[in-house]
Amino acid sequence: MPRHNKAPSQISGSVRLKEYGYKMKRIFLSLFLLLNTLLSFAQMTSGLTGKRDTSYTNYSAYTSTRKQHPDIKLVPEFRLSSVREQRNITYCTIGERKLLLDAFYPKKKSKQKTPAVLIIHGGGWRSGNRSQHIPLAQKLAAQGYACFTAEYRLSTEALYPAAVHDLKAALRWLRANAKQFNLDTTRIAALGFSAGGELAAFIGTTNKNPQYEGENCHLNISSEVQAIVDIDGTLSFVHPESGEGNDTRSTSAATYWFGYPKKDNYALWEEASPLQHVGKNTPPILFLNSSVDRMHAGREDFQQELNKHNIYSEVHAFPNAPHSFILFEPWFDPAVKYIADFLGKVFGK
Repeated sequence: MPRHNKAPSQISGSVRLKEYGYKMKRIFLSLFLLLNTLLSFAQMTSGLTGKRDTSYTNYSAYTSTRKQHPDIKLVPEFRLSSVREQRNITYCTIGERKLLLDAFYPKKKSKQKTPAVLIIHGGGWRSGNRSQHIPLAQKLAAQGYACFTAEYRLSTEALYPAAVHDLKAALRWLRANAKQFNLDTTRIAALGFSAGGELAAFIGTTNKNPQYEGENCHLNISSEVQAIVDIDGTLSFVHPESGEGNDTRSTSAATYWFGYPKKDNYALWEEASPLQHVGKNTPPILFLNSSVDRMHAGREDFQQELNKHNIYSEVHAFPNAPHSFILFEPWFDPAVKYIADFLGKVFGK
């Protein structure tokens, strides 16, 4: 039978159609791979439970710590006749969410304005509460400082940098209400323990940086601090000696806060580190450290940067002290003295 050959135009069209099909497959494959990549690096929101995480409290810290340190004593709240207190004050409202703080300040009003200290609790950016450092606030208030223990949105409620925005709003509130508490707005310190220490250091190293102010409450007022007290707070999430970001057994506290494992968004972990921002606008800083080395990873690097700008710093470490040492005797009283001496030196009090 005769053989029917296709016309040249038909052959050309068939080839073009196949080439087009291959091209579209490559495009779809590239889009699929890109989508998979984007999804794998999507911010994790599973930690946003909307429920308070109450796993870290003073008592839970005491229960776990006394196994290795049976002689410790949990520091209770004090009743000090020289200290006036106001609790449950709203410092900022975000939507329907009211952010609260408590105030502890000298009862006797001085002719000179009073230096202020914003005290920030720890708990891995996920747990803890502002009541944890009431004894510290009371003791410092008895020595002439107006102290404010502030809550902030934790990682069960909002991811980084919400906590930073909240605490800078608290500082702006202090200045907006300075007259009520007789505050010296040129002498304000950020003090924090553990995650709160990291936040205090971050707040201080981002002085005058509008990127971290947020969009709520007294935005026309400065959030600048003139001193930092970092009590065993992380200085770098990416430092080789840092222990943050180990998700092998369970999701780490920092991973919950950022919404990304370190490997998926290294740049964010680096950018969120106080060490990344230390510079000429960083105020004097006091480091109070436990014997847990990873909790002060990057401290020497931090101090080297301070030294370049002739910025004052102090370090006091407690040998054999556990991470939560600031909550217990025998470390509480000497820690309070170090803090008061440092603030007195820096503020000229």
